Amino acid sequence: MSTTESRRTTTEAPRTAADQAAKETLEDYTLRFAPRSYRRWTPMVVATTALGGIAYMADFSIGAGIGLVHGTGNALVAIAVAAVVIFITGFPLAYYGARYNIDLDLITRGSGFGYYGSVVTSVIFASFTFIFFALEGSIMAQGLKLGLGLPLWLGYAVSTLMVIPLVVYGMKALSTLQVWTTPIWLLLMVGPLVYLIANDPGTVDRFLAYPGTNGDGAVNTASVMLGAGVCLSLIAQIGEQIDYLRFMPPKTEANKRTWWTAVVMAGPGWVLLGALKQAIGVFLAVYVIAEVGPAAAPEPIQQFRSAFEAVMPSWVVVPLAVVLVVISQIKINVTNAYSGSLAWTNSFTRVTKHYPGRMVFVLVNLAFALVLMEADMFSFLGSILGFYSNCAIAWVVTVATDIGINKCVLKLSPLQPEFRRGMLHAVNPVGVVAFAAASVLSIAMYFHLLGDALQPYSPVAAAVIAFVVTPLMAVVTKGRYYLRRTDDGIDEPLLDTDGNPSAATLDCHVCHQPYERPDVTACATHDAVVCSLCLSTDKAGDHVLPATA
Repeated sequence: MSTTESRRTTTEAPRTAADQAAKETLEDYTLRFAPRSYRRWTPMVVATTALGGIAYMADFSIGAGIGLVHGTGNALVAIAVAAVVIFITGFPLAYYGARYNIDLDLITRGSGFGYYGSVVTSVIFASFTFIFFALEGSIMAQGLKLGLGLPLWLGYAVSTLMVIPLVVYGMKALSTLQVWTTPIWLLLMVGPLVYLIANDPGTVDRFLAYPGTNGDGAVNTASVMLGAGVCLSLIAQIGEQIDYLRFMPPKTEANKRTWWTAVVMAGPGWVLLGALKQAIGVFLAVYVIAEVGPAAAPEPIQQFRSAFEAVMPSWVVVPLAVVLVVISQIKINVTNAYSGSLAWTNSFTRVTKHYPGRMVFVLVNLAFALVLMEADMFSFLGSILGFYSNCAIAWVVTVATDIGINKCVLKLSPLQPEFRRGMLHAVNPVGVVAFAAASVLSIAMYFHLLGDALQPYSPVAAAVIAFVVTPLMAVVTKGRYYLRRTDDGIDEPLLDTDGNPSAATLDCHVCHQPYERPDVTACATHDAVVCSLCLSTDKAGDHVLPATA
C-alpha cells in the first residue's frame, strides 16, 4: 500500500472506545511509541528528569541493612558487584529505549518474549514499582511521625494520596517537578555528610572498621553475594529510567555527544549515584547506631536527623530532616506511580483488549503499596528484596543478552525492535524459557531447596542462567519466533537517513488520529493504516495482518 493511499480519509464511523483510548494515551504515550513531535526536551533536560527519579531514600536503608549485618567491607564489595552488573545490563536497554523511543515493555516484546510473552515481565516491573513505593512511603511516614507526630498508619495514607495529583499529567508535569527539586535535594543530602567527614575524620575509621553482627568484618564470598542479591533487586530501576529516556530527541551528528552523555548518565549511570547512596547509608547507620540502636539505624529519617544535629541548631534539625525525606519521597514515588500505571495498563490492555484508562491503574498500584506499608514491610525489607531480585535479574539479563548477543553477535534476533501486534508471535520461547529457567532455579536456591551452601548465590545463578540460556534458545529455534511478519504493508520507511524513527505521519482509520510511522501498520481489512493501540484493542482481530507464510 502506498503512503498516499494510507493517508486517505475513510468513511468508517468513529469508535467511541478507540477515540477515548487514543486521546487518553496522547499525553504521555502510554503503551506506544513516543513520537518526535512530542519529544521537545533537550537531552540534558530528559537526563535530569530521569535522574530526579532516583532521589529515593531506600538506598540508604538498603546499604545500612547490609552493612549492619555483614560489616562495612562486605557491604561495600556487595554494592560494587551489584553496581557493575546493573550498569552492564542496563546499557543496551537504555540505548534501545532512547534510540527507538519505546519503553522497556515494548523492548521486551521484540527481544525474546513475544507480544503476549512479555505480559509476565510487565507484572514483575509493576511489582517493582509498588514494592518500592511502599518502601519510600514507609520512610516518609517515619519522617512524619518524628516531625509532626502522625501515627504511622496515617503517615502511610498521606504518603500514598499526595502523589495522585502529580501523576495525572505524565511527562510534562514530572519533568518540571524533577528539575526544580533536584538542587534542593542534593544540597540537603550532601552538605551534612561533607561536614561530618571534615569535622571528625574519625567517623571514617569507625565506618571502615565496623564488623557487622554476623561476622568479624572479614570479607567473604557468601556475605558479599547475600548483600549483592539485595542490591540487585534494584536492577529493574532501568525500566523507570527508560520511561523517561524514551522521550529523548533524535540522535544526530550535531547532538551525538550530549545525546550519548545523557543516555549513559540517566540510563545505566543511575546506579553510580545509587551505589554511592548505599555506601552513605552504611556510613550513617554506623554513625547513629550507638545513639538510636540497630533497629532504627537503617531509617533514613534517624540517619539524617543525627547528621543535621552535628551541623545546625537543634530547632531546625527535625524540620530539615523531614523536608529532605518528603522531597525524596515525592520525587521517586511520582515515578513509581507513573511507571507502575504504565506497566499495569500495558498488561491489562493486551490481555483483555480493552483500555480502561491509566488512572485506574495508578489507584491499583497505590492500593497494593498501601497494603504493604500497613503490613510493616520495612521490618522485613531484606527478605522481600532478596526474593524479588531473582525474578528481576532473570528478566533484565535475558533482554540485555538478547540485544547484546542475539541481535548484535549471532544476528538471530532482528536488530530493530518490534512491538506491534501482528508483527510479533504471541510467545517467543527464547526469552520466555530463559527467564523461566533462571527465575525458577534461582528462587529454589534462595529458599534453600538446593542446599544451604548455594542459597547466597541465587542472584548469580539467575544472571548466569539467563545469560547462557537466552542465546542457546535462539540457536535452537534458529530465530524463527521473533517476527510473525517482516513487512507491515506500508511503503514509507520506518527510519530516516540518520537511523532515527521516521517522523512521517499517517492517519489511523479507526481512531482518526495522526501517528508517526513506527506506530502504525497497514490494516488487514481496509485500504488504510491502523495505530498500535487500536490494534491492541481490536477484539475481533479484523485489523491484524496475517502471518507471513
